[in-house]
Amino acid sequence: MILFFEKIGRAIYGWITVFFEFCQLMFATIYWICIGPFRKKPINPKAVVDQMVYMGIHSIIIVFFVTFFTGVVLAMQSAPQLEKMGGVFYVAGLVTVSICRELGPVLTALVIAGRIGAAITAEIGSMKVNEQLEALDTMAIDPVRFLVVPKLVSLVIMLPCLTVVGDFSGIFGGYAIGVFNLNINSGLYWQTAIKFLALADIYTGLVKSVVFAIIIVLVGAYQGLKTRGGAVGVGQATTVSVVTSFILIIIADAILTGIFFFSDF
Repeated sequence: MILFFEKIGRAIYGWITVFFEFCQLMFATIYWICIGPFRKKPINPKAVVDQMVYMGIHSIIIVFFVTFFTGVVLAMQSAPQLEKMGGVFYVAGLVTVSICRELGPVLTALVIAGRIGAAITAEIGSMKVNEQLEALDTMAIDPVRFLVVPKLVSLVIMLPCLTVVGDFSGIFGGYAIGVFNLNINSGLYWQTAIKFLALADIYTGLVKSVVFAIIIVLVGAYQGLKTRGGAVGVGQATTVSVVTSFILIIIADAILTGIFFFSDF
């Protein structure tokens, strides 16, 4: 019985330690973004641009195909049910609102978490096990400022842009099914889509994407900085990073949806 409670205590202590270390990384990142540039240590613009190209431009194709076929499937799944009620043209509104509010931001974030979050952890984790981070400390270069900040700034800019791409491609997927398979008039499709789409549906999705970007970068960086055990440790840290990012993205999405659509504020 004593060993059982010891295990519970160690687990709770471990989670509390992880939480405080994660908060410490987050505050250090905020410090270097907001205060660091005024102390003659600005962010390297070339590093930010390079990361924006890698995270954003190189991810457009996979985001497009994932959200496009999501729109296709959503239209095909909803059409039979709406047809029973004589409102098959409402497929346009259902697909458009669902993509912009929920599926566009979340699916884009999950794709980027799998691609970019894993890359961040692998990069920083490899530097950690090869003692390159200690070399940065020796040269008086803060690893958070040098490695984490450019990635966070880049993804906070690029993930909303990718979300917009995902929204358009998902809506286009629904349009393709609605017009060419369900025989909905093209003008009626867009009229119905615009009628049901509100400005709040768009900006809430973009706000979600900013929060998701912060989660992806900080989780990936944290797991990379805590990597131990050589190449095996890098692989394990990458796996934990992706899984943790997925879980936190879904939790954050539920919280933000409750704030935006189920609160009185």
